[in-house]
Amino acid sequence: MPRQSQIDAPGALHHIIVRGIERRKIFLDDQDRNSFIERLGHIVEHTGTMCYAWALIPNHPHLLLRTGQAPIATVMRRLLTGHAVGFNKRHRRSGHLFQNRYKSILCQEDPCFLELVRYPRNALNLNTHSRPEESM
Repeated sequence: MPRQSQIDAPGALHHIIVRGIERRKIFLDDQDRNSFIERLGHIVEHTGTMCYAWALIPNHPHLLLRTGQAPIATVMRRLLTGHAVGFNKRHRRSGHLFQNRYKSILCQEDPCFLELVRYPRNALNLNTHSRPEESM
């Protein structure tokens, strides 16, 4: 049975989560984290996507993104494929890095926006790196 399309529209606000396969780490060190954030910065800049907050937990990232000129699916495909290829090459591994596809929770801005921005910041207490951005 084919996967259902994820709901998206220009200006939509998404809380996005994607886990490492078998809940394994997808960020082993600062170089992995920095590479992911640099890649995210380039992609959101080129697609007009707004990134309001992010947190990199060792086995999964949380992103708070607003759809820009490109669909979120395009943004995430470029981000996750690029990270997986770079991670696998650097760590001399092969195969899938991510478990399933990313999970995108479509959010209403008023009731949950501030709480969603707080969530990645609270995750810092769980041995993570985060830097809220209005736009990358």
